[in-house]
Amino acid sequence: MQHLNHAEKIERIRQAIAEKPDGILESLAAEFAVPIQTVVECVPGDGVTRIDGSRFVDVLTDIAEWGDITFIVHTKDAVVEVCGPMPTGRIGHGMYNLQGGASGLSGHLRPDRCASIFLVRRPFMGMETMSVQFFNAEGETIFKIYVGRDEARRLKADQIERFNRLATLFAQTAGNA
Repeated sequence: MQHLNHAEKIERIRQAIAEKPDGILESLAAEFAVPIQTVVECVPGDGVTRIDGSRFVDVLTDIAEWGDITFIVHTKDAVVEVCGPMPTGRIGHGMYNLQGGASGLSGHLRPDRCASIFLVRRPFMGMETMSVQFFNAEGETIFKIYVGRDEARRLKADQIERFNRLATLFAQTAGNA
């Protein structure tokens, strides 16, 4: 697929998403040799809202109040998931330092590496999903945070509200308002 020009790749990616809306976006990125952000930008309709990466700490601070979420790091070699509440964090030594917590998730994140944040609404494996995806300047995923589900596997209504509120609060920083 690398012989295609960029516009042709975009058109083929859009066709692939239309044919299989709940497919694995990372597979399309690999198939068309483009960054995953390019594929995410092809999600149709109102499935994607962009927030400027400068809102990294603001967005994570808000998500820390949501309750149980799923935190995912997806690389070519592994998909790592941690379920539970997003810990609060604070800036120190240029890092956003996660303060641990009930989920066991802790670590050190580089907010200066976050170029953009996407709120993504799309089906995956037959279920509706909502995720907040953080991207670096190369268009590669830093990590994703998925809205949690209740006992009946439905998206949590209060988190849907908070997810939608992020778009209202921060999307205007990316020229979307």
